[in-house]
Amino acid sequence: MMNPSKRRPVILLSIPALREKDVPRMKQLYEMTAGGEIANLVPSFPCVTCPVQAAMTTGQDSRKHGVIGNGVYWSDRKQVEMWTAPNSFIESPQIWDLLNQHDETLESATWFPLHSKGSEAEYVCTPAPIHNPDGSESLWCYTRPTELYGTLRDRLGHFPLKHYWGPLANVTASAWIVDSAVYAAETYHPSFLYIYLPHLDYAPQKFGPDSPEVDTAVDELDAQLGRLAEGITAAYGEKPLWLVAGEYAMTPVDHVLYPNRILRGAGLLQVESRDGAEYLDLEKSRAFAMVDHQFSHIYVQDASQAILQQIAGYFTGAPGIDEVLVGPQLAKYGLDHARSGQVVLVSSPNSWQAYYWWLDDAFAPPFARTVDIHRKPGYDPVELFVDPATRSIPLDATLVRGSHGAPVHDESQETVAICSDPGLFPNHVISDRAIFETVMRIFGLQSR
Repeated sequence: MMNPSKRRPVILLSIPALREKDVPRMKQLYEMTAGGEIANLVPSFPCVTCPVQAAMTTGQDSRKHGVIGNGVYWSDRKQVEMWTAPNSFIESPQIWDLLNQHDETLESATWFPLHSKGSEAEYVCTPAPIHNPDGSESLWCYTRPTELYGTLRDRLGHFPLKHYWGPLANVTASAWIVDSAVYAAETYHPSFLYIYLPHLDYAPQKFGPDSPEVDTAVDELDAQLGRLAEGITAAYGEKPLWLVAGEYAMTPVDHVLYPNRILRGAGLLQVESRDGAEYLDLEKSRAFAMVDHQFSHIYVQDASQAILQQIAGYFTGAPGIDEVLVGPQLAKYGLDHARSGQVVLVSSPNSWQAYYWWLDDAFAPPFARTVDIHRKPGYDPVELFVDPATRSIPLDATLVRGSHGAPVHDESQETVAICSDPGLFPNHVISDRAIFETVMRIFGLQSR
């Protein structure tokens, strides 16, 4: 049915790694937003997907929304959870919650942002592959309404998960997201539609942010934006108000740090040997690092101030480390939340952190050589590569050429925000939390 509020629809696009320098070559994006305005966007630390998306949709930092990275360590069950936490993980109201409270005719759709499963938005689509007992996966998406994915599958085929992440990641996944989002607009006419398009995430990490491959990816994504604009405009019978947020920017990296190897060398991290491989033993380890691009949370069992300072000492001044935050120092970035590690390591912009704990590749667990985003206690960008000799994921972290996540201290770490209407951004430089405030103003709600 048509949107009963008769309001002009608002479409928010999350496009990670979009930079101001990319915009002039994007003809479709220019046409979508012509006559509007552009601002530099400063992502809040941690400058990675889940916290930034939470900041943009709640207007809060990690202290309030509770998202301290792309994963979390549940100390009570000695388990790391990466990427799979449901929407209830976010502890602050999101845009769609507040719109519905304000006016129940304001329906929202969330298309592929993280932590979408169980969202109270009226319409939802997000990857949710089924994990079978034999270790295999069956393609599927969580949708609201439940039967929607079956309809999308019949129209578009299964969501191409192998092109969403891993060595085969390419524009095919974003194209499917575009097609399915257009279908949602045609069918439901939500007042607010939030779409995550991840295509620019791949090339900067594999080849470097300033590589020719990034320019190619920008052109590929721009073509998809043209299809999206055409489909959305036809679905609503009018041009929507477009908001575009770059989430974060990539920086070139030429260094990698292995915090878990350092903790192991100090006798704080323990491993369990099984079938010739070494597995992280979270029961016996006094400390381990959950790494996430350019930062990590170090979780410490039975932590005393002495042991925390000892751990901080191992990393303070180490190559590739800009800051070591301990205890109360986490408040500097709003990370003083119960889910945070007792110590947080912050990389310099030219460095990133890998989860590896083994000292010899012969003892790496089998999942290290696979695309397995849930069993690894941290983010692994090496999953974008493949070793042609073994047809598996290599174990060479120095292959990675771009990263993100460190606090923004330089313009090169800023991304971009674009709006198709003028006068909506408060300044020429805005925070990611200002995206929330902008949407609130558009719908006539007072920002908090």
